[in-house]
Amino acid sequence: MTDQNPADQPLIMVIGNGDLSARLLSMLLAGEHTARVILAGRDATALRLRANLARFAAANLGVPARADTVELDLRDVSRTAATLAAIRPDIIFMGASLQSWRVITELPPTVFAELDEAQLGPWLPMHLTLNHLLMQAVRESGITTTTVNAAFPDAVGPVLKAVGLAPDIGIGNVANIVPALTFAASARTGLPVTDLRVRLVAQHYFSHYVPRFGTGRPDTYRLAVTTVDGDRPVEVDADELFAMLTGPLKRLGGVAGQLLTASSAMSVLAAVAGDTGRLVHAPAPGGLPGGYPVRVKRSGAALDLPAGMTPAQAVTVNEAGLRADGIEHIDATTGTVTFTEPEMAVMQRMLGYHCRTMKLAEAADHAAELGARYREFARRHA
Repeated sequence: MTDQNPADQPLIMVIGNGDLSARLLSMLLAGEHTARVILAGRDATALRLRANLARFAAANLGVPARADTVELDLRDVSRTAATLAAIRPDIIFMGASLQSWRVITELPPTVFAELDEAQLGPWLPMHLTLNHLLMQAVRESGITTTTVNAAFPDAVGPVLKAVGLAPDIGIGNVANIVPALTFAASARTGLPVTDLRVRLVAQHYFSHYVPRFGTGRPDTYRLAVTTVDGDRPVEVDADELFAMLTGPLKRLGGVAGQLLTASSAMSVLAAVAGDTGRLVHAPAPGGLPGGYPVRVKRSGAALDLPAGMTPAQAVTVNEAGLRADGIEHIDATTGTVTFTEPEMAVMQRMLGYHCRTMKLAEAADHAAELGARYREFARRHA
């Protein structure tokens, strides 16, 4: 910590009390510009216990951090808006979802592997619904804040952008694979990790697939490695780097892997809070589909793409990733989502759930149906 007056730090509201938010909370309370935090959710007792744990852990590290709590039910938009207007957080981290992506990893391995063939796209209603409610509340509150979304931002962002409600930026996904690729590039070139800079354009599908299978579809990513000093190109073989992620650089996934996602969230929040302009990787800056290298400040995120790549080309790459992830198209004017049939066919076969086209207003109903069908499916395979 620096000697910065805590009152001068931005107030960060963390919404949700799941594993990701809990890990992030501890990081925030020990951060240089991020130790002024309020934890929000539906269970006041659980929030208080979590906040106290994080606050006491920070104290052990010599950081007298502030961690307040507030009850918040995103389904009550007007009340949420009133709460936001009263508290006026400078930054909102959205860590809540109707069903975490990792829930299906708790299935028996063979069942999970089969259901995972549907990719993340068909599960969009579970991540979109609460984000839509939150962003309506933010608009109704009249406050000026930076919203950072952790729930499938690659697709949630562009859907909500169509109706003027996109969170400012996302976290995770593309960011989660960049550290391993940097270490792989270091191993292949002999250059220190600290001397290398990776820029990656890729959607969630890519960052989910490559660490599991050690290969990546060429149309779903653009990768560039340069030196930190002078941004000079460094020649690497992408396939060799990808293969290392299933070998010497293989890591823990599932719940344990949330540590990496929390650290990616911390990198974005610290850049916003500190107004640093630091290069990070993040999904959905300004509601764009997929993930990008960006320079993040309080005023927003600016793309910092691989040399010679245009924003339009980057979007094209990420749209290919969306299709591989089960989302064929997102209408830029209405937010209506068309899902890919092969991936939805997996959902039909295993869960009895099928949705080819979903309007934004229908997301909550689809989430309710999907959640009920999955719970029954999980019960049968317990």
